[in-house]
Amino acid sequence: MAQYDTTRTVGVAQAAQIDEGLRAHMTKVYGLMSVAMVLTGGVAWAVGTNETMLAAIFATPVKWLVMFAPLIMVFAFSAMINRLSYAAAQLFFYVFAAVMGLSISFIFAVYTGTSIAQTFLVTAIAFAGLSLYGYTTKKDLSGMGTFLLMGLIGLIVASIVNIFLASSAMAFAISVIGVLIFAGLTAFDTQNIKNTYIEHAVHGDQEWLGKSAIMGALNLYMNFLNMFMFLLQFLGNRE
Repeated sequence: MAQYDTTRTVGVAQAAQIDEGLRAHMTKVYGLMSVAMVLTGGVAWAVGTNETMLAAIFATPVKWLVMFAPLIMVFAFSAMINRLSYAAAQLFFYVFAAVMGLSISFIFAVYTGTSIAQTFLVTAIAFAGLSLYGYTTKKDLSGMGTFLLMGLIGLIVASIVNIFLASSAMAFAISVIGVLIFAGLTAFDTQNIKNTYIEHAVHGDQEWLGKSAIMGALNLYMNFLNMFMFLLQFLGNRE
C-alpha cells in the first residue's frame, strides 16, 4: 500500500510538472509568433508606405524574388531545423518574418489603413478562438491533418497558376478555400503542438523542445498570416 501511494504521488507530481511545462511551452510558442508578427507588420508598413521602395520592388523583376522567397525559406527551414542550434533557428525565423513583411508590403498601397486594422482584428479574434478550441478539445484532430495538408498543396499550386491567369473568379474561390483551410490548420496545429510536447517532455531534451516551439510558432504564424491575407480580400476597402 505504501509503495502504491508513493508511485501515485510520483505520478501526480510528474503530471503536474508536465502540465506546468506545457503552459510555459505554449507561452513561448505564442511569444515567438507575436514577435514575428510585429516584425512582419513593421517591415510591411515601412515599405508599403514608401512609394519609392514599393516601385523599386513591385515595378521591377525583383517582385518575383520577393514573392517566392518566403516559400523557399519555409522549405529550407524545415529541412535545416535539426542541424541548427536554437539561437540560429530563432534568428532564421525572425529573418523569415521580416522577408514575409517585405512580400506583403503592397497591401498598404492597395487597401486603406482602417480596413487593414479591422481585418487584422477579425483575424486575431478568429485565430484565438480556433487555437483555444484546438488546445482544449478532447476530440482527436489528427484525422483532418492529411486532408488539410493536401488542400494546402492544391491551394499553393492554384495560387501560383492564378498569378499568370489573373482570374478574379479563381481568386475568389482560392480566398474562400484558403480561409477554411487555415482555420482548420490553426486548430489542428495547436493540438499537435500540445501533443508533441506531452509526448517528448519526459525526455527533458530542452534543445529539441526549444526548436519544437519555434516550428510550432512558425506554423501558427503562417496560419494567422494567410488567414489575414485571404480575409483582407473580402473585408479590405481598396484605396
